[in-house]
This record gives sequence, C-alpha cells and structure tokens, in this order.
Amino acid sequence: MTNVLFVCSADRLRSPTAEQVFSTWPGIETDSAGISNDADVLLSTEQVEWADIVFVMEKIHRNKLNRKFRSSLNNKRVICLDIPDDYEFMDPVLIRMLESRAGRFLSRPAPDRPTP
Repeated sequence: MTNVLFVCSADRLRSPTAEQVFSTWPGIETDSAGISNDADVLLSTEQVEWADIVFVMEKIHRNKLNRKFRSSLNNKRVICLDIPDDYEFMDPVLIRMLESRAGRFLSRPAPDRPTP
C-alpha cells in the first residue's frame, strides 16, 4: 500500500479532488490537507510522516512544506504538480491534469476488460 498525500493552500478544491480521484486506485491510500493557516484541514506532522509520497499543487506549497515540516520530510518524495488555483472541486479538466501529472508516479489501475 502506498500512502499518498495531496497538499494545496486551503484543502477546498485541488487537493480534495485529487484525494477523491486517486482513492479508487488499487494499492493507494489517500489524504489531503492545506498548508495555509485558514485551510479546511490544516496539514499536520502526522500526515506528513504517514505519507510515502507528497504531491503539492504549486512551488509555494513545496517551499512552505520544507519550512514547516523539514524534520518530517526525511526520505519523502515531494513532487510539484504545477496546477494553479483555477479549478472547482471535481472539475473534469482538473481531474485529467491530476491523472496525467500525478498518475505517472503511481501505479495505474488495470483497465476494465470485458468478460468473454
């Protein structure tokens, strides 16, 4: 099982979308949080330590993550997806971007095959 954490500013749109999209992928456990003080779910040390891989939406999130959680990031893979805060929750364009950019770092679900 791979523990995957998605981080954005407020944990209202991008990260919760990513959490929901990838929660159905086999072998993946997901969580999300925001790095800003007014986030719906404020990122915690426990979440960072739980994660095997951390996806941030923008470079500023990676910078804040490094400043606030440096000691918890040892040997953690942190990947910036470069997705701006321009999308609504579960926006189909956002979903395609997430699947394309984050999906290549995660094992893809097997395609559904029709039964003979």
